[in-house]
Amino acid sequence: MSDFLRIMSATTVRPSPSSGGDRRIELTPSDLKYLSIDQIQKGLLFRKPAQPISDLDLAQHLKASLSKTLAIFYPLGGRLAMVDHGENDTVSFSVDCNGEGALFVHAVTNGVSVSDVLDPNNHVPDDVVYSFFPMNGVLNHEGVSKPLVAVQLTELDDGFFIACSMNHSVADGTSFWHFLNTWSGISSSQNDVVSRLAPPFLGREYLNGVVDLPVRFPFCPPRARSFTPPPLKQRIFHYSKPKIAELKAKANAEMGFTAQHKISSLQSLMAHLWVSITRNRNFNGNEQVSYGVFIGLRTRMVPPLPEEYLGNAVQLGVAKSTAGELLERGLGWAALKINESIYSVTAGVEVKKLLKDWVENPSLMKIEGIPRNMLTTGSSPRFDVYGNDFGLGKPVGVRSGPGNKFDGKLTVFSGAEDGSIDFEACLSPQTLENLAHDLGFMETLG
Repeated sequence: MSDFLRIMSATTVRPSPSSGGDRRIELTPSDLKYLSIDQIQKGLLFRKPAQPISDLDLAQHLKASLSKTLAIFYPLGGRLAMVDHGENDTVSFSVDCNGEGALFVHAVTNGVSVSDVLDPNNHVPDDVVYSFFPMNGVLNHEGVSKPLVAVQLTELDDGFFIACSMNHSVADGTSFWHFLNTWSGISSSQNDVVSRLAPPFLGREYLNGVVDLPVRFPFCPPRARSFTPPPLKQRIFHYSKPKIAELKAKANAEMGFTAQHKISSLQSLMAHLWVSITRNRNFNGNEQVSYGVFIGLRTRMVPPLPEEYLGNAVQLGVAKSTAGELLERGLGWAALKINESIYSVTAGVEVKKLLKDWVENPSLMKIEGIPRNMLTTGSSPRFDVYGNDFGLGKPVGVRSGPGNKFDGKLTVFSGAEDGSIDFEACLSPQTLENLAHDLGFMETLG
């Protein structure tokens, strides 16, 4: 494959014991809109444990525990099924729980260390880390013939990287980490962890009287990728608990009592990044800029969906401004705009109406449609990232794959230290260079 990575094996892991049978689970409007983009791709970095373990033994162990996990999350061991309703040029999609299995890839690197991956100055090209992920470039609609889950175990000189790619039309970030938390618990024989985690909730009853299933809509799969992103680089921005507290206090103090809802730590960080990146992109003052936040809807629905719901339950909220006004008004005002954009989705718009609206006017998400002056944050610092030890000890880092990357994507994770937060920023090389010379911004890191 490359000078630094060798694929040792690629095998299919099926659910054991087999389950699901001939069950089919219909995709919802929230699932269908992701058909034309990449999968969710996240991976965990580990140092080799003091007690030696060979990569072959680890691979066999992970495959065995993955098989058990797929028996619990049996839809993820299946494939997508597309039905062509020829009479009106529409199709519908469902998950066929046929147990065809997940892909497991075992790879070995040459000359790549844990410190290379963690290097804050990003001296190792992003393509090196991207090679640790399976099924790069596979779009979600291809799940009709390709696995819905693919895993890659990559041995580094002094560590391991466990990466997972999951079809985004069957799962969102909450579902992804629920799956990974369960797999890790089974793999490390943490019975207390597994017992705390409820199995996935597969019901679609919340759509009764709202949307008729299956959802029929016009769909033409893209023949090839129509979007080539500009040269991009990644950098991890790490914020310690004290620095986060400072930014939160500053944002709330600046707004006094004008905020209807108190500005949170995460909203303060996103506002800080919005202002800082906008300043270093050197936009014209009249240019429109925006910040999009993917908002979890499980607890905001009436009645609420279980956290264990397997599927997509997120909605994008967008804060807007001009570059000039954003830079003039600063942190607190930016945080308030983000705060209001979140509550406008969760309080001012009924979630079920959003689902109805999509059926009446279906549209698929496209990465090439994201404006260059928009920042977008996905994932959540609430996801349990560093509790996934797989029997290897606590992870020392988390990274995402090449899927769905664009200039302005800011993926948020909990940090390795208690109360800290990391942003994986995907930006143009020039913007990252400008940020590196912005002393006010750099002083907030660490």
